[in-house]
Amino acid sequence: MDAARCAWPLERGVRVTDPPTILLWWYSLGMPRGNPSPKVAITVDPDVYSQVIAAAEADGMSVSAWMTAAARRELRLRDGLAAVAEWEAEQGVLTAEELAAARRRVRLGRSERRSA
Repeated sequence: MDAARCAWPLERGVRVTDPPTILLWWYSLGMPRGNPSPKVAITVDPDVYSQVIAAAEADGMSVSAWMTAAARRELRLRDGLAAVAEWEAEQGVLTAEELAAARRRVRLGRSERRSA
């Protein structure tokens, strides 16, 4: 850490006896620089909230990390559905047999992930 950053509070007339100011300054030295993650405030139903907290804890993640992962899954799902719709527009609607085969593949993939 360079001397200029360490001297900052003293140059501004902050006394060492001003704990909140000193702690805020010291904490800010460790804050990420450059491209910090944006913060979002959301409101959820109480039952969803408790389930999210439990799921994040069970997965050993912060709530922020868990919510980010859930949002990524939803966005991938939307992209996949848009790709299927585009394919169907070009090739024709999927048949019942093709849909059944796709469902089997999805179930198989889920069971393989659980056993891994």
